[in-house]
Amino acid sequence: MHKSILIELQYLPSVAFFSSLEGKEEMILEANEFFEKQTYRNRCHLLSSQQIEILTVPLQGANKKIKTRDIKIDNSQNWSKKHWRSIQTCYGKSPFFEFFADEFQPIYEKDYLYLWDVNLDLLTICLKITGQKIKITESGSYEKKVSENVMDARSLIHPKKPEILNQFHKPKAYNQSFGNNFEPNLSVIDLLMNEGPNTKTVIQQSIFK
Repeated sequence: MHKSILIELQYLPSVAFFSSLEGKEEMILEANEFFEKQTYRNRCHLLSSQQIEILTVPLQGANKKIKTRDIKIDNSQNWSKKHWRSIQTCYGKSPFFEFFADEFQPIYEKDYLYLWDVNLDLLTICLKITGQKIKITESGSYEKKVSENVMDARSLIHPKKPEILNQFHKPKAYNQSFGNNFEPNLSVIDLLMNEGPNTKTVIQQSIFK
């Protein structure tokens, strides 16, 4: 059993992200990779009344070779107000919105310069609410191979590679605000707003064994 996991820092990470942390003592955030576009590093999936809604944090220089730790947000696009409005629209009537809105709203009222910082603050809030206690560190340098006691989960949770999730994630259906069919592996905020204190149980039940 791996005691540590090496993984990229994501924006409002998915349920699979949190199920991958179960049983781990340490999460090593990959701080020295070059930013990869069209991944969960700057996007997340929510469920609206119409369809799955994708929130994307706009970035400066995403086409250049910039380390994820150093990539800047393009704040000219007023993304934070749009994202918070989307969260309110998707989950304003969910059972636990009023319990958790005060945790998330201040993030969308701050002026962040770096994607890393907003992602880390959101991750910290989600870990606190889900009750997952894990030590967070950052990688000191980029290594292609990692030691045997570390699970290398970099880019395993990818919007274009859902089949890879089957290695460690088996979605457990839970109540969702919209739709007749369960939508798996949305942002953990979907699970939090709909299941509240039951979130950790659902995460644990979503581990592929």
